[in-house]
Formats: sequence, structure tokens, C-alpha cells
Amino acid sequence: MKIGLLGFGVVGRGVYDITSELDNMQVAKVVCLEDVSLPDAEVTRDIQSVLDDPTIDTVVEAMGGVGAAYKFVRAAIEAGKNIVTSNKALVCSFYDELLPLAQSKGVQFRCTAAVGGGIGWLSELERSRRVQPIMQVGGIMNGTCNYILDSMTRLGLGYDEALKQAQSLGYAEAKPATDVEGIDTWHKVILSSNIAFGVSLDTTTVPVAGISAITAEDVAAFNARGYICKLISTGKRKDGKYSAYVQPTLVKPGQPEAAVPSNYNLITLVGKYSGRMSFFGQGAGRYPTAYNVVQDCADVIAGKGFYCEYGPKVAAVNDDKMTYYVRGDRDAWLSEHTADTWGEAVITKPVSVSDMHAWLKTHPGAFIAALSDDAL
Repeated sequence: MKIGLLGFGVVGRGVYDITSELDNMQVAKVVCLEDVSLPDAEVTRDIQSVLDDPTIDTVVEAMGGVGAAYKFVRAAIEAGKNIVTSNKALVCSFYDELLPLAQSKGVQFRCTAAVGGGIGWLSELERSRRVQPIMQVGGIMNGTCNYILDSMTRLGLGYDEALKQAQSLGYAEAKPATDVEGIDTWHKVILSSNIAFGVSLDTTTVPVAGISAITAEDVAAFNARGYICKLISTGKRKDGKYSAYVQPTLVKPGQPEAAVPSNYNLITLVGKYSGRMSFFGQGAGRYPTAYNVVQDCADVIAGKGFYCEYGPKVAAVNDDKMTYYVRGDRDAWLSEHTADTWGEAVITKPVSVSDMHAWLKTHPGAFIAALSDDAL
């Protein structure tokens, strides 16, 4: 396999390093804006040189983002190249368009590293779906948020201090909004749900709440009552309807999610026959993520295309009723739905996920966390 590598950052460099040790694949060209010198690969800023090279059969997209990545990946498919990508935003946003195009061009498209980094989650999800209906997916899908919450819980750090520590270790970006506002997790649970259930969720119907408003006082209140806060994603299928959402969730120490440390992920499926199956590992990082990218390249060599087609476009119906911890302005709606108070915060009566997130949209400075006896 001859590879055209788009991007030479954290993941791109890892792909180059791993493939350099393999006999059945080689990075032939690297497209990046930096001045990089490599002993066995041409470095260029011109994507067209990759598209026009008949010896390159596979394009690995490791740029991130959506705009340029979408343009380049679509052009590569049009040029008859197989695609391997770790870009969850790209796949979540354009898979309905890119997969039919790939199929019409007779090329393969894989994106295992888009969810779970070094965990082979999507490929295992596909294996499970072959023989049983998947009823539920989700869990801890973002290492940055888990590191921050774990540090606040175990070490008593404030949010800002925990974030700075995560940034110093390379677990968080200089501009961390995509992670801490839950958008990265949102992309991942939509992609996972689509593959698990054979649908294409309307992304506008999938609500998300992040962790950026959490305080040390919130965490202290949770600890005092025997709870641990985690950012949990949920996708469900029940009675012909689908639900999906992302939100901070309070779990008990005995639950599997409570024990997930540092920047690790714990992603789970619930199957009709298998019951619960959970996958634990590094959710990010150069070599864990690059490992799954290269595994996808090996699958392309073996003739294995993407996991499954998305089905029809459907709206998520988030009418599950849950109890919430809410710290924010106590307006008429919140007062009407208050069952208890924890200091300055309230504990709601059971309310639907959709109603709670609708309230949060009108109170952007508030913090919410669902109370759950079973995180997934």
C-alpha cells in the first residue's frame, strides 16, 4: 500500500512512524504546511500531487477540522483513492454523502480511530451488530474531560487549575472548547449510534451539555454525597424510537465509569444477547490513535470496507425522565420542578432530558448533572 498522508501533526506523525516499521505499507507523500524533511517520503503543500499520483492507492486524512478535510477527502474519493480518517467531525457531518460516493467509485472508507482513539470501538461495534440488535451505546468518550473531572475529584483541584494541568500534559488543546463543551463527545455518540442502530440521527435533535461551568464547590457537594461526576454520552434504541444526548452525570463509586482514571475512555454497548460489553483504553494520544489508523490501513489491504451503511434520517426523541443537579438561576420553571436543595444548587423532580436541556439553553451560565444509579 502506498499512502498519501494529509497532515503531519500528532496523529499524522504517529502514522508515519508506525508504517515505517511495516513491510506492507509506506507513506509515499505527506501534505502539510510545515517545512518537514523525511528520508523516504516526499513532503508537499499540493494535495493535487497526491490525487494525480497513480501509485498512491490510499489517502490517510489526519488534518482534523471539517472544511479543508472534507474538500480533500471528497477529491481523493473522486480520484479513486481509499480513505482512512480519524476525523469524527468529518465523518459525523458528511458520512451520508461520502459513503455513497466511495461505493460508487469502488473505494473503501474506514474511520475506526474517530471514536475511542486507540480503542477498536467502531470495528468491534460492527462485529457485534452482525449477530444481534444493539440496544444502547455510550459512556466516557473524551479523555480531556475525564482528566479534568478526575483531577478535580481526586486531587481537589479547581476547574481552571485542572484544565491548565491537562494542557501542560498535552491532553487538552490551547483552545479546549470542543472538548469541554462536549462537542467532541457529541460527534462520537452520534457516529456510534448511527452505526449501532443503522440510522442517521438528525444532529439538531441531539442535545449536549459540557463541563466548563463546573466548580470545585460542585465537586465537593458530589463527594460529600458519595457521587463522582463524569461526562457521559448515551445513545438508545427502544420501541422503534431513538434517543441520544451528552451530559455530566453523577455516578456511584461501584459503577464502572466511576473508576476510569486520567485521560482514559470507557465505551460500552448493550446487545440483545451479549448484554453489556465495555471497552477501556487510551482515548487520545499520538500512538494509540495512529495505531487504529494503521489497523484500518491493514483492513483496506485485506479488502474490508466500512462497517455498515447508515439508514434513514431520524430525529432523536429524548423523553427519558431523569433527576438533575442544577446550579443556576432559580426561575419559575426550575422552582416548579425542585425536589430538594444541595447548598446553592437544586435537585429536580424527574424531568425529561429534552426539557432539561431546553432550560439549559436559556441559562448558559448554569451547570447541570444527571443523577444516575446506572451510568449507561
